Amino acid sequence: MSSQGLIGHVGDLDQPEKLPVLPTADSLIFYFAPPPPQGKSDPRLSTFLGAIPSTAAPRKIIYISTSGVYGDHQGAWVTEQSTVRPTTDRARRRLAAEQLLRDWEQRNGAPTVILRVGGIYGPERLPVERLRRGTPVLREQECGYTNRIHADDLAAICMAAAERGHGVYNVSDGQPSTMTDYFNKVADLHGLARPPQISLSQAQGVLSKEMLSYLAESRRLDNHRMLNELGVSLHYPSLQEGLAASAPTD
Repeated sequence: MSSQGLIGHVGDLDQPEKLPVLPTADSLIFYFAPPPPQGKSDPRLSTFLGAIPSTAAPRKIIYISTSGVYGDHQGAWVTEQSTVRPTTDRARRRLAAEQLLRDWEQRNGAPTVILRVGGIYGPERLPVERLRRGTPVLREQECGYTNRIHADDLAAICMAAAERGHGVYNVSDGQPSTMTDYFNKVADLHGLARPPQISLSQAQGVLSKEMLSYLAESRRLDNHRMLNELGVSLHYPSLQEGLAASAPTD
C-alpha cells in the first residue's frame, strides 16, 4: 500500500475504543464497510463518523448504499426523488446509514455522496456455483424487475462521484431485467444448464429467505442523474457487454 502512496490504519468498527483518530483532513473517503448483519441501524458508520475530528473534516465522503431502500415499486421506474420504503432490515440499516451521513454533513459542512447501487456483477461475482448446484429460479412470468451494474463501472462511478458528485445517485446500467433472465445468461456464458423454473408458491419452500426478499420487490432504476451529473460513460451498458467481459478465460 505504501508503494502506491496509501497509508493503512487498522481499527475495528465494532469496538469504538480500538478505533484510532483518523487523519481525515482534506481527504477523500470511500466508505464501503457494510452495516452489522442484524438490527435496523448502522452503529459501525456512527462509530466511524465519530472518529473524524471536528477540526479535520474530509473533502468528501462517498458512501455505497443499496437500491433496496426504495422497497417494492411494482415494476415502476424509480428516480432519486421516489419514495423510500424499505421492506427488509437489510435495507432499513442502509437507509439509517444514509440519514446518519446527511446529519453529519449538516453538522460539519463537508459534502457527502450516496450511491444507491443495484446488484453488482463481474468476474468472480457471478452465481456460478449456484447454477452448478441446480438451484431453481422463479419462473419468468412471475419475476419482477432487478437492476445491475458491472463492478468496473461501479469503480469508475465512485471516482466520478468523488470529483463531481453531491447528494444521491441511482447506480445501475439502466437496463433492468428479471433475476431469471440474469441467471439464464450467466448459465449460457459458462456452458451450464439453465436453472429449473418454479412458481412463486413452490419457491416459498425452496429458496432462501434472503432470495425471497429480493424476489418480493420489483423496480427499475432510472440512472439519468448519474449519467448526466457525474459524466459517466459506461463500459458495460448492458448485461450483454458486461457478461462478455466476465467470460471465463480457461
